[in-house]
Amino acid sequence: MTDIQYVAPTTLDEAVGAYAAANGAARILAGGTDLLVQMRAGMVKPGLIVDIKKVGELSAIEQTQDGGFRVGAAVAGAVLEEHPTFGKVWPGVLEGLNLIGSTQVQGRASAGGNLCNGSPAADSIPSLVAAGAVATVQGPDGRRDIPVEKIPTGPGKTSLAPGEILVSFTLPPRPAHSSDAYLRMIPRTEMDIAVVGCAVSLTMDGDTCTAARVSLGAVAPTVLLVEDAAKALIGSKLDDAALDKAAAACSAACRPIDDKRGTIAYRTKVAGVLLKRTTAIAAERAKGG
Repeated sequence: MTDIQYVAPTTLDEAVGAYAAANGAARILAGGTDLLVQMRAGMVKPGLIVDIKKVGELSAIEQTQDGGFRVGAAVAGAVLEEHPTFGKVWPGVLEGLNLIGSTQVQGRASAGGNLCNGSPAADSIPSLVAAGAVATVQGPDGRRDIPVEKIPTGPGKTSLAPGEILVSFTLPPRPAHSSDAYLRMIPRTEMDIAVVGCAVSLTMDGDTCTAARVSLGAVAPTVLLVEDAAKALIGSKLDDAALDKAAAACSAACRPIDDKRGTIAYRTKVAGVLLKRTTAIAAERAKGG
């Protein structure tokens, strides 16, 4: 058995240096809820594990000067849930993150790890996409910002360059009467992989929707930003006609597979159904905000 090296740097520069120097043989340990399972199954055999939990910036939750949030890539769902204001501003983002595994898993699992694992069915990613979150990454060539929807490129694959580490997510400030929601369809009652996931973030002016973003998970090789669905909602009173049009746009965007959890036809139909349900929850929250 090949020896595995382990480092736990305390600065981001040290972490990037160690990760890049391994020339692709290293893996990042944030929560470890994917990595350790994959190692035990023999799916990955890293020569180096870089534990980023001790890097302050990656474990921090900050409110930005403009009223947004910056959340470190290694922040666990259970930690974010304890933040005094984040869940009030972005309840849908928190809903997605806190559907990852059991209570014990949520004490370790992070949105950063969920994103970099590259699963199309990742629960925390549709809400971040609907939120318009931007990811900050750092590598040997410096820092760059990428919209979250641009990071997954396929199952198990991301657009991160060699040696780059995901640092944080920045969520924009919220206008008044704005909120979001996330729902998923699973075969069992809990701790399963999404057959379809849907996130909606919107702003209301009275009964009229003035801004919206819609994202779907588990219906394509990557999480989707469904712009046509958002366009159907914006300017409407979220009446049946607008919801039908948005639901149809979600179904049209689907490029799913048949597997043991759901057929192509089922996933395509459920995407539209979840759009309507998720929009209703987000709108109710927005009107109360």
